[in-house]
Amino acid sequence: MRRAILGLFGALCIAGAARASGSESVTKYVDPFIGTDGTGHTFPGASVPFAMVAPGPDNADTGWDYASGYQYKAPKIMGFSNTHISGAGIGEFGDVLIQPAQGTAWNRQTSDFSSSYDKGSETARPGYYAVYLKPLGVRAELTASRTTALHRYTFDQSGQVQTLVDIQHVIRFLEGPRILDSDVKIDARKGEISGRYRVKNWVDRETAFVLKFDHPIAEATFLPAKPGEHAPRYLLNFNLGAGRVLEARIALSTVDVAGARRNLASQDGATFNQVRRAADLAWNRLLRRAQIEAGPQQKRIFYTALYHALLHPSDIADVDGRVRGPTGQVISAPGGQYDSTLSLWDDVRATYPLLALIAPERINGLARTLLLHQRAMGYLPLWTAWGRENWCMIGNPALIALAEFMAYGFDGFNHDEAIRAMVATSTQPRKDVPQGVQTGWSDYEAYGYLPFDLASGESVSKTIEYAWGDDAVARAAALHGDKALSARFAARSQSWRKLFDHQTMMVRGRSSKGEWRTPFDPTIATSPLNNPGDYTEADAWQYTVAIGLFDPEGFVRELGGRKAAGEWLDRFFTTPSQGADRHLGQEAMIGQYAHGNEPSHHVAYLYAWTDRPWRTRQIVEQVAQQFYSDAPNGLTGNDDAGQMSAWYVLSTLGLYPEAPASGAFVLGAPLARRATLNTGHGRRLVIRRLNAARSERDTASATLDGAPVTTNQLGFGKLSAGGRLELRYEAKD
Repeated sequence: MRRAILGLFGALCIAGAARASGSESVTKYVDPFIGTDGTGHTFPGASVPFAMVAPGPDNADTGWDYASGYQYKAPKIMGFSNTHISGAGIGEFGDVLIQPAQGTAWNRQTSDFSSSYDKGSETARPGYYAVYLKPLGVRAELTASRTTALHRYTFDQSGQVQTLVDIQHVIRFLEGPRILDSDVKIDARKGEISGRYRVKNWVDRETAFVLKFDHPIAEATFLPAKPGEHAPRYLLNFNLGAGRVLEARIALSTVDVAGARRNLASQDGATFNQVRRAADLAWNRLLRRAQIEAGPQQKRIFYTALYHALLHPSDIADVDGRVRGPTGQVISAPGGQYDSTLSLWDDVRATYPLLALIAPERINGLARTLLLHQRAMGYLPLWTAWGRENWCMIGNPALIALAEFMAYGFDGFNHDEAIRAMVATSTQPRKDVPQGVQTGWSDYEAYGYLPFDLASGESVSKTIEYAWGDDAVARAAALHGDKALSARFAARSQSWRKLFDHQTMMVRGRSSKGEWRTPFDPTIATSPLNNPGDYTEADAWQYTVAIGLFDPEGFVRELGGRKAAGEWLDRFFTTPSQGADRHLGQEAMIGQYAHGNEPSHHVAYLYAWTDRPWRTRQIVEQVAQQFYSDAPNGLTGNDDAGQMSAWYVLSTLGLYPEAPASGAFVLGAPLARRATLNTGHGRRLVIRRLNAARSERDTASATLDGAPVTTNQLGFGKLSAGGRLELRYEAKD
């Protein structure tokens, strides 16, 4: 208890010192409602950076629109659950729903506990959420630490109040009850409910919890179970006497109730307001590592994007470092950090490079998490929630993550083990995986690509993704000094060439006999759940440019050189699409460019390898203006644990990792006049945009600490070392 109080006291002293020194609070620019209206699927509730818990409102518990549990225009709130994913396309979590109400109107026959709410009363800030449920006569407020969620309910009147505590509730990907079994106990005198349950939804996971109210429970009623339910729902009555406030605290654990209880105890002695201020301080410290000179609206978009990019990964280790690993075993996380909500297919592109720049202290722990997963499973993770694999998406994006961390120079994880894990992931068969998930490499190695008549679908996209992973292994092996291994995987990474059709200048499906898929329309997008075909949430245009994620030079050569590649990219951005379709990854369209999904995110920066590099600036500015705003519908497309947001942050800075595993960032066109990055250990990178030419063919030049930059990229090491980067734009005669 004393450690928690002293730590919080120190944090508050630092906050006071920051105010005294005139340091600007940047959390005032963050609007968590941005991206909550439409397909952004962001989460408006309370959280601290990289947290295990994230309490917030649930409008619904099923449906694609409610993957985060929330939609801005939804008319009712079911209650407030304590875990959420921000920006995902599949619903998960929503642990332990609580709904408060004035009086004692609810009983065993009550079937609907949801409530309308006063939209004007709804408030969200980093680490804080509040809303007034007028029909229920209560104002609900939420805040959180990393492992503990705090609820404060202020009722219109004193005396008798009720709460629904629904252990059965989860945000569902699949239909029907998802709790397989539970063991829950209630201690009315202590005002406590504790227990464990097993959920089978997107992942199969164990969750333990301790829920503690600050008043004893006057009466507890078990609500009737619905068919198939295996966890309790309680109706709790409280007598507040002359008071009007009821507080609840809940901590969770992947391990056991004892772990949840220790997590809960980490906040002993801290009041709701103190935890709220500590959360705001934590966000300010992190967000202030990137400061921009811009108008208020642009700051709102930028700092909200940065906030969204730093919500995940989620550190799910208990305060004592224990965590339940991917096969259910309890392990001790090195350094006490074990990351989950790893949307790797999305976040290796921009989110992890951004973290490396402004939150480098997170990277070694993230790398160690990937390696612990591989030790248990035999291969690196694809997409994890609560530490468990869900096998979502294709390829092996953790290969790219480890390669980029090695290229950036992070050495707080075992590089020998990383290379072994990468090779095993890229060569060994996989047992006990769901149908449709990669099981081995035999067809890929036999043919040098995946034939569409032998694959279970998505053959072109999978081939390109495998090649991307092969390139990452080759780069990592070269850094590690293993020339033979590097050469082996560099050769394998050229598999995309066997699917490149020089007649159409596209990658397209090819059979085991070498015959092209016909008929062929490069503008038809496919996705395994909605329109099965050779591509994954994309069309042929969008996976042809995916070559640029690891071999931009080869991409340009295959198209016929810099001029031909520039013309091809111009056609990419002007060829009409088949129309927006969010379920096929076709949102936020500019020609064939679909900014609403990750396969297109790097494409504007490919112009740096052509004869028209000024087009990068034009496209980036168009995307930023059309598809980002400071309104609730200010994100078009799932934020995917922060990737959409990270694109905006890096593009505002004028930097983007075109080929992430290379360790380099393309120099783009900053959207802000000036930016200052704190890259750690007292180092600062100042980025200035000089001049503002807007001609069709701006020329660009750059200097780093006054010395000319002669390439279109800068390595991570030069950027993280700090200095003064100036980018000048002048109209070409």
